[in-house]
This record gives sequence, C-alpha cells and structure tokens, in this order.
Amino acid sequence: MIPKIIQGGNFSDHRGTISYVNDFKFKDIERFYIIGNSDENPIRAWQGHKLDVKNFYCLTGSFNIHFVKIDNWENPAKELTVETIFVSADDSKIVHIPAGYANAIESLENNSKLISFSTLPLANVGDDDIRYASDYWKINA
Repeated sequence: MIPKIIQGGNFSDHRGTISYVNDFKFKDIERFYIIGNSDENPIRAWQGHKLDVKNFYCLTGSFNIHFVKIDNWENPAKELTVETIFVSADDSKIVHIPAGYANAIESLENNSKLISFSTLPLANVGDDDIRYASDYWKINA
C-alpha cells in the first residue's frame, strides 16, 4: 500500500459546523493519541513502523505530515525521498500512512493538535517502534 488522503468535508448551518470523514473505517483501530508539539520543538521526527498503520487527522491549527518509505530498517538510505502532505483543521481529511514508513509531524501554528489512530495493539508496539535521529532525513530541503 501507499500513503493516501481520505477526504472528508464540513457542514455548517445556524447551529454550527460538523467536520466528517465518512469514508474512514475504524475496523482495525486499536488506540489513538492526540499530539500537540511544543512551540520550541515544532517537529516530532522520525518514527518508523514495520507493522503499525498510522492515520492522522488535524483537530486544530495545521501540520505538515512528512513520511519516507523505509528501504532497510537497520540502515535506511539517507537519500530516501521525503514526501509531505499538508493538513489543517479547515480541511477535513485523514492522512493514511501504511506500515513500512517512517513519519515526522511538523506543527505549523501554535496550539495545533493532531489525532493519530493506530492499528497495532499497545502490547506489540515495542517490537515495531523504530526511532531515527530528527535530522536523519532533511525536511523542507
């Protein structure tokens, strides 16, 4: 599989606004996190997953979701192409990143919040979570 966007939408009337992503299925979701990067460290990078699938949705503010397809888990090439998808609270969509990728999350505004839906049970995370130095791949190069 390759990363993809699952587009949603917004509906507004005199009562307020509803944001939705009706095509997102929660079938294999095991847990979720709400992420808010600090103003001093707006980039959370790089976390790889051999088995876990990540799905990101922006709750407030905006983010760049950066990701690379890992070629070798023990010693990945530093020349891998970094791809980026912009998400914001104004555009209701989920960024789906399949297993086999490393990701970096860059907040673009103060107080931005992102929800991450994960498919791997917490008991199995230790065997799957691969960390790389924050400068291993260049963002915005």
